[in-house]
Amino acid sequence: MATTKELSVEDKLRALYDLQLIDTRIDEIRNVRGELPLEVEDLEDEVAGLTTRLDKLKSDLEVIEENIKVRKNAIEDHKESIKRYTKQQESVRNNREFNSLAKEIEFQELEIQLAEKQIKEMKASIEHKKEVISNSKEKLETKQAHLKHKKAELDDIMAETAKEETFLTEKSGEYRGMIEDRLLMAYDRIRGSVRNGLAVVSIERGASAGSFFTIPPQTQVEIAARKKIITDEHSGRILVDSSLAEEERQKMEALFASI
Repeated sequence: MATTKELSVEDKLRALYDLQLIDTRIDEIRNVRGELPLEVEDLEDEVAGLTTRLDKLKSDLEVIEENIKVRKNAIEDHKESIKRYTKQQESVRNNREFNSLAKEIEFQELEIQLAEKQIKEMKASIEHKKEVISNSKEKLETKQAHLKHKKAELDDIMAETAKEETFLTEKSGEYRGMIEDRLLMAYDRIRGSVRNGLAVVSIERGASAGSFFTIPPQTQVEIAARKKIITDEHSGRILVDSSLAEEERQKMEALFASI
């Protein structure tokens, strides 16, 4: 392979156009995948989020159920206290002691009422959380099924295109190595600024491909001479003549077919 300095202008134009054809083919392969990788990533995030939420809800449910047990045990303790204080009232020596025990009994009864109210509220909370858990499980299962489908779809596409993309990416690197930095920077800049990624285009019917602006006849002659790098004054794209473009297209099509 010739070094960068040894390339003629025509060789540079051919290398640039070949690089464009390769990169365009890589773009096409990636466009086939489209938004699938992002869709899969988003679905994975959603599934992870729903799983975490479901685990938290189940944990909350366990805490509430444990708190209900604590309240029920407390109620039994309060009932035992009431029995004890009631028994003690039978052997008091005066009204003051009797009234003091009566207040204790009243306090224990209030504690029982409070615990029962809390248990009722917690049971309502459990029913609500069970409903949320059920809905979350249903949503999670739907998302998991969707994710499985999308991952299978992506895996199929990746399996079909991985070999070709790897080969073309390596080829793109080879051709980039043939092109001087100044031209490569211009190529990358133009590619990044246009929607279709075409930085190098051929002259088609007197205009640059994809453009409605006519190239002056004198400029067309200069492009066909392949003595200097010429850009479209309207789009900034690097221009090559149709004959060179056709020759390189045939060469690249043969390369793509061999993969």
